[in-house]
Amino acid sequence: MDDIDKELLNRIQSDFPVTSRPFLAIGNELGISETDVIERITRLKESGIIRRIGGNIVPTKLGFVSTLCAASVPENRVDEFADVVNQYPGVTHNYQRNHDMNMWFTFIAPSMQEIETHLDAISRQTGITGILNMPATRVFKIRAHFDLS
Repeated sequence: MDDIDKELLNRIQSDFPVTSRPFLAIGNELGISETDVIERITRLKESGIIRRIGGNIVPTKLGFVSTLCAASVPENRVDEFADVVNQYPGVTHNYQRNHDMNMWFTFIAPSMQEIETHLDAISRQTGITGILNMPATRVFKIRAHFDLS
């Protein structure tokens, strides 16, 4: 990763340009071409440095509900479980923790009934039962920005 990659990562973490050509706007700010921005982002994504580029929304402002889920998954089935969970578009985060409940994920959907239906389906698909469903009662949004300069 060179200095331009670091500047690019700093730039795209917050206040992503909402224009018809955001990569051109970013390139203009950084003094590089739109094509260079796209190629760099593609490379950073393929190498796993960038996980995703997308907006963060407050689900309740759109009439959605959210929940944090936890499950106990045998170590040899973690990848399989994660693959099944990640098939659901309402899953925003999925991560492994060092705990008896070792797989945690967040879910948003139009209703809690839909989330419960998906959790039942995940249990049926994986054989993992007892997925803990902890609906959000109060949401705290933090602004995580990692300065790479």
